[in-house]
Amino acid sequence: MKIKTNQSHLEDTLKILLLFILMFFTTLTFAQINDHSEAVNKAADKIEQKVIEWRHDIHQNPELGNREFRTAALIAKHLESLGIDVQTKVGVTGVVGILKGDKPGPVVALRADMDALPVEEKNDLPYASKVKANYNGNETSVMHACGHDGHVAILMGVAEILSEMKSDLKGTVKFIFQPAEEGAPFGEEGGASLMVKEGALENPKVDVIFGLHLDASTEVGKITYKPAGIMAGNSDMKITVKGKPTHGAYPWMGIDPIVVSAQIITSLQTIVSRNITLTDNPAVVTIGAINGGNRSNIIPEQVEMLGTIRTFTNEDEAFVYKRIREIVEMTAQAAGTTATVELPYTTRTPVTFNNEKLTKLMLPTLEKTAGKENVMLIPAATGAEDFSFFAQKVPGLYFSLVQRAKAEI
Repeated sequence: MKIKTNQSHLEDTLKILLLFILMFFTTLTFAQINDHSEAVNKAADKIEQKVIEWRHDIHQNPELGNREFRTAALIAKHLESLGIDVQTKVGVTGVVGILKGDKPGPVVALRADMDALPVEEKNDLPYASKVKANYNGNETSVMHACGHDGHVAILMGVAEILSEMKSDLKGTVKFIFQPAEEGAPFGEEGGASLMVKEGALENPKVDVIFGLHLDASTEVGKITYKPAGIMAGNSDMKITVKGKPTHGAYPWMGIDPIVVSAQIITSLQTIVSRNITLTDNPAVVTIGAINGGNRSNIIPEQVEMLGTIRTFTNEDEAFVYKRIREIVEMTAQAAGTTATVELPYTTRTPVTFNNEKLTKLMLPTLEKTAGKENVMLIPAATGAEDFSFFAQKVPGLYFSLVQRAKAEI
């Protein structure tokens, strides 16, 4: 799920977010949460301005996936200053902090994603990003358009407060600052899957993990959640349609891959509209890019298309994959040519699954923190999140805190 946040409202949510995570965490790690509520509130009040300043700084200096060098250094320096054990370069630029409480208890991981997007920021905020960087071989503007700057600042604040309450802490906290949630550069590995592979959930072994997202779909102070599948599994694909080039004035002398591609695109829409039981599980098949040809009067040799697939079960995913391949290959065959499908092409993200037992356990804390009327059960979203790789390994809960803003999905 990628939602552009309205920057002018983000500060309104920082204290709420900070308080919520602390209360959320303390439900598992403090023996008597009521005895510590006042201390948590005071600590949050004290650190609020610092969290806002961190967020502004990170927002003004965004970095793309697997290139979060400055952000990672800022995080590591802060955690080290708190006496937290720090591991760097986990999953390329990831940072893991380990805070051991003075009392025995579970190992709880809190995750914040660090990377920005190849998006131009168009506003006049004093901390607006002017950064440009190389993205897959092209210069591009860079912006924190998905709230990751807020996620990082919040978790840095949580680390500071919990480190000051170490003597009362039951268990161990792992602060996981993850790179490349938006995807690693082409040809590179990254994100949550690489952090898992490199041991971010081990030594000590994590018992449960929590993640959050700043959402811009409703007013400040609301929390949204859903047990089981909350976000879709996601795969990208590349379709290459071969043709026979010829002059545009004599199309019968060649095979037009643009016409074949148009037929493929139209037919792909029938997978969702005619093959999926939408009352059971939603699905999405989208073509997001089509490239072929360079002149108005020349039929090109081939066309390349890029697209995305969203499903909520492994069975639906396998079926959609099968239908895509059938449609692409047979449509090309009917036109007297060939086409290939690379699926997945560069990425595959599983369904983001909220452990149902953990969700039920934490619901009273959600309601206590935000007010029962402000905690909303939502339907599944067809966006995707690589937090799912963590939640595949240990029980996880991913939720959203929302703020008044225009959603740009």
